[in-house]
Formats: sequence, C-alpha cells, structure tokens
Amino acid sequence: MALEQRPLGRTGRTASVVGLGTWQLGADWGEVTEAAAREVLEASLAEGVTFYDTADVYGDGRSERILGGFLADHPDAGLVVATKMGRRAAQVPESYVAESFRAWTDRSRANLGVDRLDLVQLHCPPSAVISSDATFDALDALVEDGAVAAYGVSVETVAQALDALTRPYLTSIQIILNAFRLKPLDRVLPAAAAGSVAVIARVPLASGLLSGRYDATTTFAPDDHRSYNRDGSAFDVGETFSGVDYGTGVVAAREFGELAARHLPGVTQAQAAVAWVVQQPGVTTVIPGARNADQARANAQAGHVGPLDVAFLDGVRRIYDEHFRASVHPRW
Repeated sequence: MALEQRPLGRTGRTASVVGLGTWQLGADWGEVTEAAAREVLEASLAEGVTFYDTADVYGDGRSERILGGFLADHPDAGLVVATKMGRRAAQVPESYVAESFRAWTDRSRANLGVDRLDLVQLHCPPSAVISSDATFDALDALVEDGAVAAYGVSVETVAQALDALTRPYLTSIQIILNAFRLKPLDRVLPAAAAGSVAVIARVPLASGLLSGRYDATTTFAPDDHRSYNRDGSAFDVGETFSGVDYGTGVVAAREFGELAARHLPGVTQAQAAVAWVVQQPGVTTVIPGARNADQARANAQAGHVGPLDVAFLDGVRRIYDEHFRASVHPRW
C-alpha cells in the first residue's frame, strides 16, 4: 500500500507522510556501515517513502554522498531530498552570509550529485539569523540562480518558527514534535497551515525513548549523541531525548506504551508514536531515523495506522502534562 503524499508547501511537489531522517547514516548514532545505510534507504523506498532529510554535517557529508548514490540508482522514483546548511561554521550571525550559503550549497550539490537542491534548510541557526532580512535575500538569490528549488528553516524553538513563518517565500519549517514535545501544536502548526508552509516533524521517537526499548540501565556508544550530549555540551540538548530528563522519559515512555497497547492492538509502541505525529493537523511529513532495514520498514508502516481515538490522544496529553509540561514547555 502506497504511503499518503502531502503537498510540500507551495513547491508543487509532494512528500510521503512518513519520510526518513538520515542523521543515523552519517554519524553520531554509533557505527552504521555504508552497506547497512543503503539497505535502510532501499527498504524505505520499497515501503513508499519519497522524502529524505539530511544535512551537510552528517558525517561531514557522508550522509549526503550515500543519498547521492541512492538517487542515481533511482532517477525516476520521484524522490525529494531536503538537506540543511549552516553548521559548518561558528554558530554566530556573521557566519550566515551569501558567500557561505553559496559555498555550502555547492558542496551539497556535489555530494548529492544534483544540479539543483530540492530543498535546503538553515540548520537551527541563531535567532538573529532568522530575524535578518539579509538572510532571506541571500536564500532568494539561490532560488533565482537555480542552485536550490526551495528553502526552509529548521528550528529549535517555537519562537524561531513563528519568526520564520513571517517570510513570504518560506517553503518549510522543521521542528521537534513528538508525544513529549507538544508546544508546536498550539501555534506553529496552525500558522504554517495558514501560510501553506510544510511542517517537517523531527525526533518523533524522542531519540528512541518512545520506542520503549530503553530502561534506566541502558547505555549508548561513546560516539552516540545520547551519551555525549545529555547535558547539551555539543548542541541543543533538545535534540537528545527531546531535552527531557532520561529517567523521567523512561517512566513516561512506559506509560505511553501501556496507553498504545490498550488503544492500538497490533501496532508497536514506536509506530504509535510516529502515527501520533502523522495525524496532527498541519504536519506534512515526519522523519524518523533508522539504523537498519527492519526499523525503516516498521517506521514507514506507521503511516497506515488508522485514525487515533480521542481516549488515546487525551492520554498522550495527560502524560505530557504530568511529566514534561513544566520543564519542557517554557524552554522550547
């Protein structure tokens, strides 16, 4: 069964409701061989996935290059690749200038083996970059020159998203949205829908917490960000376990699993978490990552889960209100 396709902003293109995030295929999630990465990509395509998200810094271009080979092997599959730029330099406004944008997009085009990028996103830039007219003048110039077809912004906070959404030619907003991070539901998703801007939801499993596979004793490889970024020393801590306290997250994930088991028989806990994101009004695509082909297939199948009942949705909000609202809602 093909996955539902939703409009990708005003581009005239579409994206599968479940896409694939490819951070895992580049770095920071433990070792993934190139052969295993290709198996993940092929499995996702076989399940109907047409939207792939990457970045120029994932493995210093490794993720883009692997995707480039995949694209070359499937030239007529109607795939959309969204990459990101802006974290190859110091995270200060002075780094985000037209000359750098050109160099970064040229590098990504070479890595992906394409003349024009389908979608390039600023990669969680400082707030001042999103507020600057010069930023969007430079992005508009890339579109006019044919280097990119469209652009968006990947953000950390709701405030950044709402600022970016004031820009008239913005195609997409990428933001963390999952059962442990509900704040974007209040204003970001309605504002994006009103402006025909695509919403790309990332970290749908809270770095794996919502899969239900982890407990208080679980450990991760030293080169896995779930080991080295728990305090936010490498990048925004909201990217690791959605910024929630790990022990609290394990307890809440167990409650989420029990809720899913009651209301969604035959659906795994991870699929329930992905399906919850897919079914939020205003979401275009959700981009779970996968480290093996089985995970890729299971994630994609979450796009076929039937409508979630009110009791399940109310239960998700109760878990959030009880465990996370006080610590998470004000921060992001």
